[in-house]
Amino acid sequence: MVDRPVVAVRGEAYREVPPELARFTVTATARDRSREAVLSRLAERAAAVRVLLDAAEPTVDRRETGDLRVWPQTRRSGERVVAWHGSVGTTVTVTDFTALGELMLRLADQDQVEIAGPWWSLRPDSPAHRDARHAAIADALARAREYAEALGARVTALLELADTGLTPQPMLARGAFAGGGAEAGGPPELDLDPQPQTVHAAVEARFTISEPVLG
Repeated sequence: MVDRPVVAVRGEAYREVPPELARFTVTATARDRSREAVLSRLAERAAAVRVLLDAAEPTVDRRETGDLRVWPQTRRSGERVVAWHGSVGTTVTVTDFTALGELMLRLADQDQVEIAGPWWSLRPDSPAHRDARHAAIADALARAREYAEALGARVTALLELADTGLTPQPMLARGAFAGGGAEAGGPPELDLDPQPQTVHAAVEARFTISEPVLG
């Protein structure tokens, strides 16, 4: 049996799609000479953040408490404590971008609260990933047919198809700001422009082709 000629190709696809998730962090901080005062203020400020997030439940898809830190500030010489610091952070995931700016501003308006983000991303099971893979396969088949046609042949069968990876565009931070009280004259507004996400899929494929016409 004579082996049929084989053509090996790589198929790729790039898609730019709107993000599906936005994440940001909200960190409450406290500082005082008394450790007990720091703990008390930190608990109060964290509770105020929770109240605002509770009120925004339809907008908030997920929230996770991060590091709780309480540490002493000492003099350069010796271990005498001159102040205590504390912080507690929460990562918030939002799917409704229409209310994202308002929520971030309301949180930033709290005393001694810092906001960072948002970071845009796609869901792990986003249809954009599947669409990119399908497009990459179609690209591989189109390339194989082009090579075969250039040889006066045609694609006859698929021998192998390998997924070489799917890589979404890394999330990027868009800003950070600290709270501490809004100026008089009405609530501010913050318009956010969601960052498009670039999805890349690539496959490697091997096809058999009919006998080339080389003459």
